Amino acid sequence: MNAQHEHEFEAAPGLPERLPAGEVILWQGAPDWRVLAVQALHVRKLFFYFAAMLALQALYLAGESGAAMARPLLTSACMALLALAMLATTAWFAARTTLYTLTNKRVVMRIGIVLTLTFNLPLRQIAGAALRPQAGGFGDIALALKGPDRIAWLNLWPHARPWALKNPQPSLRCLADAEQVGERIQQAWQAANPGVLAAVGPVEPSVNPARYEPDGGARTAAV
Repeated sequence: MNAQHEHEFEAAPGLPERLPAGEVILWQGAPDWRVLAVQALHVRKLFFYFAAMLALQALYLAGESGAAMARPLLTSACMALLALAMLATTAWFAARTTLYTLTNKRVVMRIGIVLTLTFNLPLRQIAGAALRPQAGGFGDIALALKGPDRIAWLNLWPHARPWALKNPQPSLRCLADAEQVGERIQQAWQAANPGVLAAVGPVEPSVNPARYEPDGGARTAAV
C-alpha cells in the first residue's frame, strides 16, 4: 500500500514520531471502506430491514389512493436511503483516515475521523491474536493485550473486536489478504518474544497459539 501523508503532524505516514534505530516497518494497510460499511456499520442488514419496513408500510397503506400511498412510501424510502448513505460515508471517512502499521517492535493504529488518535501496541504486550475471516479474502485481526491497562471501546470503535466490551481488543478491521497479514504479525511477534513457547493445541497458520471460537467463525490464538 502506498500511504498518502495527509497528516502534517506525523513524522511519517501513520507514525507520530520517527522510528528509533533498529525498528523498521514491515507492513502498512487500512480497512476497505465497502467491507467496513457491511461488517462494522451493518449497511447490508439495515438495507434489508428498511426494505422489510417499506413492504409492511405498503401493506398497511393498501387500498389507499395512488397519491396517498405513494407519498409516505417515498418519504420513508428517502429517509432510509439517506441513513444508508450517511453510514456508507462514515465508513469511507473511517477507512480513509485509518492507517495500521506493523513494525518489528509494535503495532501502531492511527484512527479517528475528527479527532486523530494513535495507539502504540508493543508486540511484547500483545497476549493473543484472533483472525475472523470474511468473504473475498478480507478479515479482522483482533489483538488481546497483556496487563491491566485497557483502551476504551468507544475510543477504538469501529476498530475494536465486536461485542468485546468488558475487555476491549484493538482490531485491524476489514483487511484485504488478512491471512497474509496475520502471518506477518505472527512472525514479528515470535521475533520480538524469543524463547516464548506457544501453547499446545491446533493452530491456524496466520495466528499464534491456543485456539478458541468465541464469536462464531473467529479463529483465535493466545500467546
